[in-house]
Amino acid sequence: MKLSADLKAFSARLGHEFSQPALLVQAVTHASMSSATRRDNQRLEFLGDRVLGLVMSEALLQHDPEASEGVLAPRYNALVRKETCADVARQIDLGVVLKLGRSEMLSGGRRKQALLGDAMEAVIAAVYLDAGFDVARDTVLRLWGKRVGAVKSDARDAKTALQEWAQARGLPPPSYTETARTGPDHAPHFTILAALQSGESESATAGSKRQAEQAAATALLARLETGPRKG
Repeated sequence: MKLSADLKAFSARLGHEFSQPALLVQAVTHASMSSATRRDNQRLEFLGDRVLGLVMSEALLQHDPEASEGVLAPRYNALVRKETCADVARQIDLGVVLKLGRSEMLSGGRRKQALLGDAMEAVIAAVYLDAGFDVARDTVLRLWGKRVGAVKSDARDAKTALQEWAQARGLPPPSYTETARTGPDHAPHFTILAALQSGESESATAGSKRQAEQAAATALLARLETGPRKG
C-alpha cells in the first residue's frame, strides 16, 4: 500500500516514515468510515492510550525523581487527557487527514476535541506497532515537547478540583447543566452552568460540552477562592 500525498505530508509532520502504511491509514479512519474492507481506529486508540500512559509515567519519574505519587498523578492526568492529545493533534494538523463519514464531516468532526484526541492515540499505537516502543516513545516526547517539564505540580483539571473542594466541605458533587446551545449544527456553542448545592454557580460557553464544563468549573473555583460576591 502506498500513502496518499496528504498522508505522506502528515507522516513528515509526525516525524515518522511508516514501513507499514496500512497502520497509518487505519489510525486516521474514524468509525463512521469503517466497512468490511476498511478498519477503523478504535482498537489502535485502545492500544495508543496505554503506550502514551507508559511513556508519560516514565518521563515524569525521570523529570522529577523526588516527586511523590500524589504529585505525579495529577501531572500524569494532565498530560494524557483528551484535551492534551487533541492539542497535540492540532499541532500536527491531524484533523485534515482524518477519514470521516459524511455525517461526521458535516458536523465538524475534523475539529472535535474527542475525535482528535482519540485519533492522536491511534496514531501513537500505529507508530508503536510499526517501529517498536523506543521509536514511539521518542515520537511522543518530541510531540509533547515542553509539556512534560511545564506541567503544574497541581495539574488537576478544574472539574476534579471543584469536586474535591465540594467533598472536603461535605457537599455533594457539583452539577453541570446545559442552559443554551447556539450556532449551526456543524459548529455549535454550548453554555454550561456549574453549580454547588450551597448555591454558588458560574456559567461558561465553549465549542464542546466538555470544554464548557471545564471553563465553568474554572470560573466557579476562581470565584470560591476570592470569596462571595458583594451585591
